[in-house]
Amino acid sequence: MPQVYLNDSILDAKDATVSASDGGFLYGVGLYEILRTDGGRIFALSDHLDRLLTSATALAIACPFDKPALESAIRRVLQANELTDARIRLTLTAGSISEGDFPQPTLLITASPQSAYPQDYYRNGVRVALADFRQNPFDPTTGHKTTSFLSRLTALNRAMKKGCFEAIWFTPAGVLAEACMSNVFLVKDSALLTPRIETPVMPGIARKHVLHLAEQNHIPHQQTDLTISDLLSAQECFLTSVSVKLLPVVGIEAHTVGDGKVGPVTKKMTEALDRLVASEPAQGDRP
Repeated sequence: MPQVYLNDSILDAKDATVSASDGGFLYGVGLYEILRTDGGRIFALSDHLDRLLTSATALAIACPFDKPALESAIRRVLQANELTDARIRLTLTAGSISEGDFPQPTLLITASPQSAYPQDYYRNGVRVALADFRQNPFDPTTGHKTTSFLSRLTALNRAMKKGCFEAIWFTPAGVLAEACMSNVFLVKDSALLTPRIETPVMPGIARKHVLHLAEQNHIPHQQTDLTISDLLSAQECFLTSVSVKLLPVVGIEAHTVGDGKVGPVTKKMTEALDRLVASEPAQGDRP
């Protein structure tokens, strides 16, 4: 039986319950992070926890846990499930919001065996759709990894019905934003381009490290406003997230990106990110 962490206890998953008046359950008042471990190495753990705590402050979601406490809880879950290659989900909600209750945040951490995407996706690339919806720059939750995810799942389901892996979002002004569950990068004239954080887009963990890797590998890169014309005229395109790492895009609905093959910049960045993920200190190497 899988073991989970719930409010400072390790429990069988079947015994883990939350209040019927939990704000996350009733209204989606919550945040989450998806982390990965490879060979016992947790990729960019500090970055994930910083993002969670920053969003909790910005959205006034109480979080009585500091980074050391959150890290300890994550490692307890990994140890309880005897996992070294895992997908970890950390969920923080507002807790019970019943009248008269003093809200006690709910912290749930789960870990499951990591399931790899088909290698064909990485060798030959994937196709994406254009979302029917728009990224709202005035929504206070935009740019935060909240548990209110229905609009993204709706767009993702529509894309999958078209045979696409993801859906690309634009703002009402027609500025390229991101995909449902990942950030977007373009390659034009050998330069790496991605939307500005202020678009706004999710401050992706993989996105951050790809930009650092581009700097280290002397690849010209820029965070800038991009349009549908930029997307369709790109020689290469790829998606990033901690789950997929770096995934080539070779088609945008009926449009073919570049020559329809995984390009040289995408290959170079894939190799660099794979090396970085593999270089994280192993679980037992940390204090």
